[in-house]
Amino acid sequence: MKQTTTSPTALRVADLAQNHPTPFAFRPETEELKAIAAQLDLLGLRKLSFQGEITATGAADWQLQARLGATVVQPCGVTLAPVTTRIDADVTRLFLSNFSDPDEPEAEMPADDTSEQLGTHIDPRAIMLEALALELPLYPRAPDAGTGDLLYAGPGVEPMRDEDARPFAGLADLRDQLARDTSSDDTDDR
Repeated sequence: MKQTTTSPTALRVADLAQNHPTPFAFRPETEELKAIAAQLDLLGLRKLSFQGEITATGAADWQLQARLGATVVQPCGVTLAPVTTRIDADVTRLFLSNFSDPDEPEAEMPADDTSEQLGTHIDPRAIMLEALALELPLYPRAPDAGTGDLLYAGPGVEPMRDEDARPFAGLADLRDQLARDTSSDDTDDR
């Protein structure tokens, strides 16, 4: 998370204590919650909190550990009805002074996605927004939302259903019918 301008919530790394944690806590008020909800395309955002601490690790690296809590309202992916989700997540970021970011256009991403380059500032609020965006459900679904079968076809053409794409689906019924017919023939011979 590269910082080009310093926000009021950013903490200057040079001012952080090396020998004890630097605590932080954010609980945005109503107006800020509305702004964050609009920024993330949410229908609503309640009870957002982000609290934790920044500690020195080694000679020049820093670690942020925090707890994110939020109640978000998003539109259902099928019906567009409001869906409320509670998010509770642990957030960890490791800021490394000797972080190496691969320059190749097709470089493989490292398995550890919590590490990033240490800059002059660490902004817990920006990390809160990033963590909230990453924790949002991709396809929220209302409890009563069905699968929403959509059928498409050109004019004058009957749309194809999933069942039509399974040519052997009817064989089980045919087998059962043949078994019934065979068993009824056996009883008629007696």
